[in-house]
Amino acid sequence: MSRRGNCHDNTCEEIFFALLKRERIRRRIYKSIEEGKADIFNNIELFYNPTRRHGNNNDLSSMAYEKNYFLKQLSVKKTRGD
Repeated sequence: MSRRGNCHDNTCEEIFFALLKRERIRRRIYKSIEEGKADIFNNIELFYNPTRRHGNNNDLSSMAYEKNYFLKQLSVKKTRGD
């Protein structure tokens, strides 16, 4: 955590939650807290991470970006002989 007044410390989280509210939660009425939790969990795990493309990830989904990252790490280790 940074000091008060530093607007750059949680920008990613603020963007994520703003998108979640705008794309999923607004104009929905959940019958229970459990239903709301399940809907948000499904949205994150079934759409946001595997499907939704992100500008900061070279227009790849979070899962595709992570997969490419680990593949690059493996290829670097193989070329270095680790």
